Amino acid sequence: MMHMTLYWGTEVTLLFSSWKTDSWPSYALTLLACFLVSVFYQNMEERRLRFKTLASTAAAPSSPAAATPLLFKFGRGLSRRGNPWRIAESVLFGVNSAIGYLLMLAIMSFNGGVLVAIVLGLSVGYYLFRSGDREEELVEVENSCACS
Repeated sequence: MMHMTLYWGTEVTLLFSSWKTDSWPSYALTLLACFLVSVFYQNMEERRLRFKTLASTAAAPSSPAAATPLLFKFGRGLSRRGNPWRIAESVLFGVNSAIGYLLMLAIMSFNGGVLVAIVLGLSVGYYLFRSGDREEELVEVENSCACS
């Protein structure tokens, strides 16, 4: 039966119909997996933001901004899209988005333990990977939602 309200119990169907828990050990392993994937999500998000910073400094034009024309011909803008840094950044964004949406779907199982495990994993991952004394590396986050 699919729960539509928050419940606390060891019987959970998570993401796939084949991923069912029916005992305390399987439930504990499921919560551990949710926790670890949440920590991994924060690690990958930190890597993506760091890579975005590196890619923006590596792809910066060497000519001064005053000499760069505001308008360019049709064919010249395509080389920026084929930049390997931008392609890798897009792949990282796609992987992070997929992990974030899977975490969101796991929370939508409405199991209290899964919710707590994911929130704790995101918090621990943020503490380990994304917080610190790095004022010089401030990056504006586009969206604070964990699933994007």
